[in-house]
Amino acid sequence: MACIEARGLRKVFGSPVALDGVNLRVEEGRILGIVGPNGAGKSTALNAILGLTPFEGELRVLGRDPWTEREQLTRDVAFISDVAVLPRWAKVSQLIDFVAGVHPRFDRAKAERFLAKTNVKRGSKVRELSKGMVTQLHLALVMAIDAKLLILDEPTIGLDILVRKQFYDSLLNDYFDRSRTIVVTTHQIDEIQDVLTDFVFINHGRIVLESSMEDFETRYVEVMVNAENIAAARALRPIHERQVFGRSILLFDQIDRQQLAALGEVRTPSIADLFVAVMSKPAQGAAI
Repeated sequence: MACIEARGLRKVFGSPVALDGVNLRVEEGRILGIVGPNGAGKSTALNAILGLTPFEGELRVLGRDPWTEREQLTRDVAFISDVAVLPRWAKVSQLIDFVAGVHPRFDRAKAERFLAKTNVKRGSKVRELSKGMVTQLHLALVMAIDAKLLILDEPTIGLDILVRKQFYDSLLNDYFDRSRTIVVTTHQIDEIQDVLTDFVFINHGRIVLESSMEDFETRYVEVMVNAENIAAARALRPIHERQVFGRSILLFDQIDRQQLAALGEVRTPSIADLFVAVMSKPAQGAAI
């Protein structure tokens, strides 16, 4: 069953085209990463999914039109933004009380269990917490809501590596149960690679590549080519080439691994390597 399904999704702000005919299907129980440069359309896509902006085209989220059925949708969707603000004067305990009072699917005991794993104290005020602790508090409040869809927009931006790792560990171990769906945008691609089940690259409002992690790991191969084999390797038409410490590293799409192994050291690239390769290509129509 599709949790999110978009067809011809389009959004224009004046002359810039924020979303240009996006087609996207996210199955229930998946973790999708949306990756793209600044201004690519990531946040606009999330705003459309959340019912925060009108759009052209077709979009269904949990079977609903998010723009016309936003109130009903908010019962099943949770959201954390990179610019989310909690009132600095409020105590942690007051925020727990508030969310418990306004959201029928909030589990106070679950929020308390999440916070027990952190240094966030119930009597502390938000202004007394570090940025990492505020993020942990926000995550505890959101993950304690029994939502079918969780949307994260650059949730760990500005946090140190330890807090980022704890964030994603909590997401996998304490929240994701293969019935919920998670959509996350991030610039820190490598650190969430092991979290994702699927990813899309978006640029200039268009999806330029989408893949499951299973397909990614079998389809793309990176080779550190021996000098005497560079001509033979280039003849196989790599999608990208870069130099590291004087050696050539070539990235291939759907070329037999055994054939490539004869040319040098073979490995599976990172999503970041593939992102650089795809974004380095001249602008063209969407390629799936």
